[in-house]
Amino acid sequence: MDSQKVDLFLIANHKFFEPRQLPFIREQLTQLDDARFSIISTMEYRDPTTMLLVSIFGGSLGIDRFMLGDTGLGVAKFLTAGGCGIFTIIDWFQIQNITKRKNMELFMRGINL
Repeated sequence: MDSQKVDLFLIANHKFFEPRQLPFIREQLTQLDDARFSIISTMEYRDPTTMLLVSIFGGSLGIDRFMLGDTGLGVAKFLTAGGCGIFTIIDWFQIQNITKRKNMELFMRGINL
């Protein structure tokens, strides 16, 4: 893969991943062919900052977990009003890291197609 395309991908999407994951992502992207790279670059990664805002305003209803694909936790938060607020507050501190982890899982699925 062309190093300029890889650099552009990393510049455009660095906020979706942990900084320690970026060298691994760069290495994996340089080994991809153009078809796989186009699949990876068109994937919709979740923005951790947006997920934090969703968690703050809709976390007690489980909306943040539903958006991340954690349906079971979303239902549990919905039925318990965010675990009486406890799970909601915990998610305020963890949702950005969870989002970045989910983005990395999506990236890995795209590579291993």
